[in-house]
Amino acid sequence: MKSIANTYCLHPSTFAKQYKNNLSNFHNWDQKEHSENWILFSNNFGRRLSIDETSLSNGELYTIITNKAAKGKKGCLVAMIKGTKSSVVSDVLQKIPLQERLKVEEITLDMSNSMDWIARICFPQARQVSDRFHVQQLVSGALQEMRITLRWKAIEDENENKALGKIEYENGDTKKQLLARSRHMLFKPSSKWTVSQERRSKILFREFPQLKEGYKLSMLFRCFYEYSQTATEAGEKLRCWYEKVRIKSKRKEFRSFLTAANSIKCHQATIMNYFPKRSTNASAESFNAKVKGFRSLVRGVTDKKFFLFRISKIYG
Repeated sequence: MKSIANTYCLHPSTFAKQYKNNLSNFHNWDQKEHSENWILFSNNFGRRLSIDETSLSNGELYTIITNKAAKGKKGCLVAMIKGTKSSVVSDVLQKIPLQERLKVEEITLDMSNSMDWIARICFPQARQVSDRFHVQQLVSGALQEMRITLRWKAIEDENENKALGKIEYENGDTKKQLLARSRHMLFKPSSKWTVSQERRSKILFREFPQLKEGYKLSMLFRCFYEYSQTATEAGEKLRCWYEKVRIKSKRKEFRSFLTAANSIKCHQATIMNYFPKRSTNASAESFNAKVKGFRSLVRGVTDKKFFLFRISKIYG
């Protein structure tokens, strides 16, 4: 005989429908009609904003603007707009009166041209700050490109001579394994290496001295951020780094560092705005992670409007 509890137990899909249609007030949501294209919360504007992009479902990108003052809680979401095209995003943000947008003092963003134009058009008085993580990623990427090129060469050599695949270094790695397993180690300063990583680094830098030089360049750029107290001091360190890159780039394997340096020069004004307040786009990255976590919790986005409605209820 079935218990009373089992008799009145709702199937999860039935409960979801009941919540959507009767309990959530979704059908009376004032932003429902345009929610797939944009949602906007003008009351959540603050003096310090972050702008970033995230994938909502199936690689479809949305531009997200958040208020740093809300610290990722209720009221942090300012706008969520489909796509990254500057003209489309700007048209939505300009629905907010200019006098409100002029109050924004600072906006952190990545190094994309579209984000730059959105900030210029919509927040003309705001100081733009290029996110430290994205800038450092350029330099780290140049080092990783060196490592990957050497790894493919090691694989090619092994294909031509099978015996090379049996030669192991003192830690048990073959040449291609040494280069593959050094990936995470090269992102970190040596003070944060584990014992095994320190052991591997000695072998790696002995066998590939160009990687040691590249690693020093990468860490020197990291010091530009970590040990500069003022914009003037940071500017001097950056000029020294540019000069070292210029000298190294005369060798073919360091050309990727020159490309990174040229990109940094193009964004130097907004990069230097990092000092002295040291603002980053971490709040935007954190919000993106929350959206992805919620998407995973509800097992994907099957109804985009309802998904955005729930996001707005939590963070709008």
